[in-house]
Amino acid sequence: MFAIARSELLQIFRNRLVLVTSFIIPVAISAFFIYRHEVFAQLGSLGYIAAIVMFTVGAFGLYTSTVTTLASRRQNLFLKRLRSTAESDAGILAGLVLPATVVAIVQLIGILTVFGVVVGRPDNPLLLVVAVVATVAMMLGLALATAGVTNSPEHAQVTTLPVSLGVIAVASWVGITGTEELARIKRILPGGAATELVLNAWNGGVALSDSLILLAPTFAWVVVAVSFARRMFRWEPRR
Repeated sequence: MFAIARSELLQIFRNRLVLVTSFIIPVAISAFFIYRHEVFAQLGSLGYIAAIVMFTVGAFGLYTSTVTTLASRRQNLFLKRLRSTAESDAGILAGLVLPATVVAIVQLIGILTVFGVVVGRPDNPLLLVVAVVATVAMMLGLALATAGVTNSPEHAQVTTLPVSLGVIAVASWVGITGTEELARIKRILPGGAATELVLNAWNGGVALSDSLILLAPTFAWVVVAVSFARRMFRWEPRR
């Protein structure tokens, strides 16, 4: 698994498209939100900005690059060749997604740390860590599911748009309007409960037990996405 991950990390730095998608776009967007945090805080709150940063990195840095990577490795038959080795299917997939996952987590740690230095630390850092981990798991699950219906790296630019833009739109909706109205609908949408969890972690004022309940919808999406991926994922090029 680690040999695959090491090879994949080298490929990330050699692929300009993945490099831009994984590094430059998330960092640039996050830097803009942090630079203009006073404006965006008036729309929602500091927790809202943290949630948008989290989903920007999760959507463009982790989700999109993972789908593109898996589609590319399937197209050039690399996935098929890996299955002829002693590595298990789970080990192969873990090795392929590990570099993008580590990069995304490092980015989130760095960006949210800078944000905390600029505006002040979150009310509950541990809860924020839990929210980030849950979101990373959800985006990985959605990436595996999307890769199952993606024919090529070029096709990934289209298939990833609904989820990428969708989770950011949901995060904005929940972050700006809160969950006083339509709470159930907002929480069951992908990213809705995770956004509220970040809001609670950064802004405070909510009991820990009430916040931890929000993990259920997020991990439910992980289960749904993985179940879909098990049915749709292909190891050989799709026709």
